[in-house]
Amino acid sequence: MARYTGPRTKKSRSFGESIFGYDKYFEKRKYAPGQHGSSKKRGSQSEYAIQLKEKQKAKYTYGILEKQFAKIFAEANRRQGVTGEILLTLLELRLDNTVFRLGIAPTRSGARQLVSHKHITVNGRIVNIPSYTLKVGDVVGVRDKSKTIEMIADSVKATNVKKFNWLEFNSGKLEGRYIEIPERALIPENIKEQLIVELYSK
Repeated sequence: MARYTGPRTKKSRSFGESIFGYDKYFEKRKYAPGQHGSSKKRGSQSEYAIQLKEKQKAKYTYGILEKQFAKIFAEANRRQGVTGEILLTLLELRLDNTVFRLGIAPTRSGARQLVSHKHITVNGRIVNIPSYTLKVGDVVGVRDKSKTIEMIADSVKATNVKKFNWLEFNSGKLEGRYIEIPERALIPENIKEQLIVELYSK
């Protein structure tokens, strides 16, 4: 399973926000990495550099590599509507992202691991493809044999798990349902999707 395996705190510092989830090391040093990272004098960036950085932020946030991200953008571009908003919607509809949103896993990388190791079901059937695209009405759950996994139990019990209007979750059954497609205003990620569209339009 292709994924980013490099230094996460350093990558978060380059974007100025903790894109992989809570990171105590990032909280201590919220400035860019490198010798001059804490300096207020930062050179101005070109339009292309700003657009590229926004695409990179989206990729690392959702844990997707370049080829797959380009494929998702192409699909968003084919559909009717605002391309940038459709792009984020398609990213949100991924199975690994939904497992994370439901609070079954504390991070997206943890959610990907649960999916790929066959701990997650969709409509009662095991699905081990993190990029699997969900539809409204789909039920995402934890396989019966996997409900005692410590990471899942700890994540579900965490008091800081956020609730999202487009998902409903039954903590007793460890399963959630996709009840609607999320509108852009409800997606909390700090991503300027229009910059990504402009980048791919060049």
